[in-house]
Amino acid sequence: MRLTNFSDYALRVLMYAGSKDSRLITIDETARFYGISRAHLMKVVNALTRAGYLKAVRGRSGGLMLGMAAGEILVGDVIRRTEPDFALVECFTTGNRCTITNCCRLRRALREALEAFVTSLDRYTLADLILSSEEFGIAPAA
Repeated sequence: MRLTNFSDYALRVLMYAGSKDSRLITIDETARFYGISRAHLMKVVNALTRAGYLKAVRGRSGGLMLGMAAGEILVGDVIRRTEPDFALVECFTTGNRCTITNCCRLRRALREALEAFVTSLDRYTLADLILSSEEFGIAPAA
């Protein structure tokens, strides 16, 4: 299984925003820091803002900050909201045409593994993932 870049970038943006305490971050700053496409990051930030994980502050000195306490943001929830689906194999999709779906035992095993994966991520909050500015390799803002 592999998470999409969208989910990866979502977690990275949240970690970056969380490391800045109450200082606002910008999409441009975050895109430069990670070397990520600004256009792609805008879509990620939009989804995170709509979900309440980020709060957008408008205006000349605007930017982004966490929309809730880092300890309230479950990593598993972020993954559930940012992954388009968890279709590990064809039988998890709506267009399934596998001929053994009705009697296949693999489907159950994979579903249990997937549930265990996401449940494991629910044991972690954003607060568990946040790095300090020094760990990020950036000098703290003055």
